[in-house]
Amino acid sequence: MKFQRIIRSVIIVAAIAMPGISSICFSETSTDKTTMEEVKQEMRDAIQVLKDYSIDQRDEAIKETKAALNRLDNRIDALETHIDNNWDTMSEAAREKTRTTLKSLRKQRIQMAEWYDRLKSSSAAAWEEIKKGFSDAYTSFYNIWEKAEKENNTAK
Repeated sequence: MKFQRIIRSVIIVAAIAMPGISSICFSETSTDKTTMEEVKQEMRDAIQVLKDYSIDQRDEAIKETKAALNRLDNRIDALETHIDNNWDTMSEAAREKTRTTLKSLRKQRIQMAEWYDRLKSSSAAAWEEIKKGFSDAYTSFYNIWEKAEKENNTAK
């Protein structure tokens, strides 16, 4: 049940933060900023919960993580489609930031997948290391969005 909170946080971040990337190209509302702050706090809480997750809950963790990663992939695909559809209206600077952010996002998504694979095959002895690795990958993924938000705010 704690893990479902983590998964919910991943999905919320995917749903909320993806528009954060597109805000590099388009304006961001104060509602988006407020929601993003709430998501950031929930992510910090979720990472802490993950650290307390036990090996006994591994099967549920694997199932829920796979579903969350699939939903995240769908959001990434939707974001890329949105960017493709708006590419011609973006400035060169916005295009470059978008390229860089998407590249970082893809790299982090690969790392999350690698840790997910380790999660599936982990032994009880390796569980703590695997949790830490997945948590670190999750944190890095979040940090990409944080950086994009900061860059967007200073670019205005």
